[in-house]
Amino acid sequence: MKKNILLFISTALMLGFFGCKPRNAQDSVSGDAASRVYVPPGQYDEVYNFVSGGFSGQVSVYGIPSGRLFRVIPVFSVDPEKGWGYSEETKPMLNTSHGFVPWDDQHHLALSQTNGEIDGRWLFANGNNTPRVARVDLKTFRTAEIIEIPNSAGNHSSPFITENSEYVVAGTRFSVPLDSENGDVPIDSYQKNFKGTISFISVAPEEGDMKIAFQLLLPGMNFDLSHSGKGPSSGWFFFSCYNAEQAYSLLEVNASKRDKDYILAVNWKKAEEYIKQGKGEKQKVRYAHNKYSDETHSATSKIETEVTVIDVAKFPDIVYMIPCPKSPHGCDVDPSGEYIVGSGKLAALIPVFSFSKIQAAIANKDYDGDYSGIPVLKYESALHGEVQKPGLGPLHTEFDGKGNAYTTFFISSEIVKWSLKDLSVLDRQPTYYSPGHLMIPGGDTKNPYGKYLVAYNKITKDRYLPTGPELSQSAQLFDISGDKMKLLADYPSIGEPHYAQGAPADLISKNSLKVFRLDDNKHPYVTLGEKNSKVVREGNVVHVYMTAIRSHFSPDNIEGIKMGDEVYFHVTNLEQDWDVPHGFGIKGANNAELLIMPGETQTLKWVPDRVGILPFYCTDFCSALHQEMSGYIRVSPKGSTVPLSFSLGQNSRPLDSLTTK
Repeated sequence: MKKNILLFISTALMLGFFGCKPRNAQDSVSGDAASRVYVPPGQYDEVYNFVSGGFSGQVSVYGIPSGRLFRVIPVFSVDPEKGWGYSEETKPMLNTSHGFVPWDDQHHLALSQTNGEIDGRWLFANGNNTPRVARVDLKTFRTAEIIEIPNSAGNHSSPFITENSEYVVAGTRFSVPLDSENGDVPIDSYQKNFKGTISFISVAPEEGDMKIAFQLLLPGMNFDLSHSGKGPSSGWFFFSCYNAEQAYSLLEVNASKRDKDYILAVNWKKAEEYIKQGKGEKQKVRYAHNKYSDETHSATSKIETEVTVIDVAKFPDIVYMIPCPKSPHGCDVDPSGEYIVGSGKLAALIPVFSFSKIQAAIANKDYDGDYSGIPVLKYESALHGEVQKPGLGPLHTEFDGKGNAYTTFFISSEIVKWSLKDLSVLDRQPTYYSPGHLMIPGGDTKNPYGKYLVAYNKITKDRYLPTGPELSQSAQLFDISGDKMKLLADYPSIGEPHYAQGAPADLISKNSLKVFRLDDNKHPYVTLGEKNSKVVREGNVVHVYMTAIRSHFSPDNIEGIKMGDEVYFHVTNLEQDWDVPHGFGIKGANNAELLIMPGETQTLKWVPDRVGILPFYCTDFCSALHQEMSGYIRVSPKGSTVPLSFSLGQNSRPLDSLTTK
């Protein structure tokens, strides 16, 4: 086996793993590419493309076909541009059972669906490192909710959604002892003490609030990618699984010994029935559940202490294993819901499974033994067929809704188009280089928007100007509207993108929120008008009720602050015009600025570290007199008798008394 792996890797190196340019590179670019991606000034892109940020912990938003970057949405990481994780209102969003964790490894995304089609309401994002799932509100392009996942160690395997967004589903990447058990066990007791879980997070149909409904307890192994069934396979989920060897050291060898790992088929409707019958077991856990309110412009964090778990070994009709070659990564369901594609990273073929055959095999108990008590279906009984010699290193597949599938090949650096009907290869195009995921807008839904495909490549090499040892990540846009794929453009992307989701622009933009209505602002420290601005002392805590409007703050002079004080600037943006945010920064503040949208209130905590006069100012260019939008705060020694005072528009001397020396 080790010899086979080495042969596979050596072959991959010869085929260009290190970025040797394919011979037909010049021919692969469409002759009319420039006109196809050009979006004239004042016109909009066709598609919003939401791209995972990998180790940046954020989500980026691009336009297709232009490749223009529109926004970076902070999710699990602090963002000084927007004050995310710095303002007092947003700090609770990054709370976990481990405390304040201002970073994560954001790998996958899922747009909410209704009847198996994108509905444009929410975007779900995973945190791989400290297991979390976030919900982004697409009215505001802001993170509205983050829920931590207990009984999990690594959340690469999420977020995957059901056809009507009833659930967001998350699997364990790394199996570990459960939170309720003694975790101080030998690592070599993996088989006995380590367990995997799949969490079903319910989503409220109107407001979107999330809740961990139940978890499935599974044998210790690694769970990777997943997709929900649809049509005939509605009510099922399909997960790729690897490390069936239950290895815990040198996984590149020890977790790749078997010719086949598994696709896990989950009958989530059956599991839901058992939960309603009270068959689940309550476990004591600790996890954070964080929500942001657009009414109070503030977040809250609550530590939850219980979760319901179903041990699948006690209910053998919930899950089934389907053998899949070899170390599978992708697990993708075609638009009809009949075909499930497994992509084995070390396989030289693509297995395609049939849901109807899976059901027949279950009905006939056509099993090939079991895996830790879970029935294993015979490979041939579940198989629709195999795509032969498609390329090296298949990872991920999406669909165009015309009967075609598109798969990335990491090792041979290409996208391959093939037919679901007869499993024949129809086209292949090189990428630059080593693509992981790809994105077709709606490519995992019942109704793909099958015009564009974007490949997300792991190695950039010679594509862009060098920027030191680390290069920008590479995304490449293909036209897939015809029989042959055409490369239109490539453009850099931030972070390390893994997966992406795309949707027609009008589906998202029609619900976009332009301003927060001042009349709806329920922030406890809102200041509705300059006449209500004030400064209030409560012991050594000082609250500044401040307003911002083009082009001044109220108040703009504050005295009587003393060393040892904690000062909270509660800044309300009084604007009610679209695209007029204001910023707020103060010299020496050791956190970040505030960025306050029209009608919003945000708070900056500041602890002065020296005596003197310190300026504050607007950090977001707002008007012709933006430079004049500033003020001063006077800090006196501790114990000073300088009275607390504030003012707006007052000079210490008349203008005619000023002289120039």
